[in-house]
Amino acid sequence: MKRFAFKLEKILTLRLNRERETEVELGRAVGALSALENRIKRVAEEKVLAAGNRFDKTHGAGDIRSYENYILRLDKTRDALLTAAAKAELEVEKARGVYLEASRDRKIIDRLKERREREYRAFTQREEIKVIDDIAGGSAARKRIAGL
Repeated sequence: MKRFAFKLEKILTLRLNRERETEVELGRAVGALSALENRIKRVAEEKVLAAGNRFDKTHGAGDIRSYENYILRLDKTRDALLTAAAKAELEVEKARGVYLEASRDRKIIDRLKERREREYRAFTQREEIKVIDDIAGGSAARKRIAGL
């Protein structure tokens, strides 16, 4: 018997490649968002340190003013990072949607392939049973003819 051949194998391969590409893009978007979130945390930690050191007894009025300016700059940096993070979250959601669509498209063809393969296996099994029955029936007939 001939081997199982899925006629849409090339399409399945293309969809699998597309799914992998969209998965990589999703990973990049998630990585970018994660980097922004880490930077936001570092800025917050820097602000806490600066706020704690601002009123140290060894600092004069000029140092306190410098810390105030530094804290203001950290706040502006945090705000810019939060804006960038919001945009990055939108990109992640967009990339996730594209990935899910590509995955769904691939799974459709994959399920079709599995169904066709099951049908092929059932067909070949029925054909093999017919051949075996023919062989078994033929040997019984030969024995009857030889016995006459």
